[in-house]
Amino acid sequence: MKKIFWIIIVSTGIYACSNSNDKADAYGNFETTEVMVSAMAQGEIFSLNIEEGQVLAQGEIIGQIDTTDLFLKEQQLIKSIAAVRTGLITINAQMNVQLQQKKNLMVDKNRLDNLFKEGAATQKQLDDINGTIDLLEAQIMATKSQKQQVLAEISIIDIQIEQVQEALSKCCINSPVSGTVLIKYAEAGEVAAMGKPLFKIADLSEMKLKVYVSGNQLPHIKIGQEVEVQIDKTKKENTKLNGTVSWISSTAEFTPKTIQTKDERVNLVYAVKILVQNDGSIKIGMPGEVNF
Repeated sequence: MKKIFWIIIVSTGIYACSNSNDKADAYGNFETTEVMVSAMAQGEIFSLNIEEGQVLAQGEIIGQIDTTDLFLKEQQLIKSIAAVRTGLITINAQMNVQLQQKKNLMVDKNRLDNLFKEGAATQKQLDDINGTIDLLEAQIMATKSQKQQVLAEISIIDIQIEQVQEALSKCCINSPVSGTVLIKYAEAGEVAAMGKPLFKIADLSEMKLKVYVSGNQLPHIKIGQEVEVQIDKTKKENTKLNGTVSWISSTAEFTPKTIQTKDERVNLVYAVKILVQNDGSIKIGMPGEVNF
């Protein structure tokens, strides 16, 4: 009886060892970066040509929001700036006349200066022409001030036109990233408000398996390390994939309840993300295993 007892113990130990070799080093779930695309303008959605599951390229135009009000505002500003520029032409013509008048007066002043030296002109004549020149210079300064005001007004209208054009560009709905449409929240014919969600998109070509490792495992893991990732193929078989450690948490946390048993939830662990190329078999939230 004593010999039989020891045989059972040994065989049980061997069985346990063989099972431990089959266990993965860490478990977790796949995730990816999801982007919520919202409306950047207000108005009726004229078109939103996407379907859930559709793959979009970055910058691809997929819809349009009503631009009627913005277009009319832009046309109004264009007409306004044209009218202001007409006034600028008038001011420039006035200034040219004043400058020519000053040039003529300066010729007369030089002639009077020579005559005054010869005694052929009076002081009053010199004072009169100097007064006329001073008055004309004041008029020229006033005209220059008017011109600066008009130029400033044109600059303001130019900025307003740029603002309207920027708002018009936001009426064009496009995809900010390359990826797959996960959820569509709006349809053509609905009214979009600023910030209203239109659709959710994510790049599913690369998935991240977020797992948790103990402090004892942490020294053996580094960023860039190649690891083996496994996902369920059948109830008894797994599919093996290649993965790369892309991120390691710098702080410890308690083991998430959704991943570990109750006894293990009191342990402090570190989160690790493994980047895996997706061939289409990995889905968001799918469980996975990793061997370091």
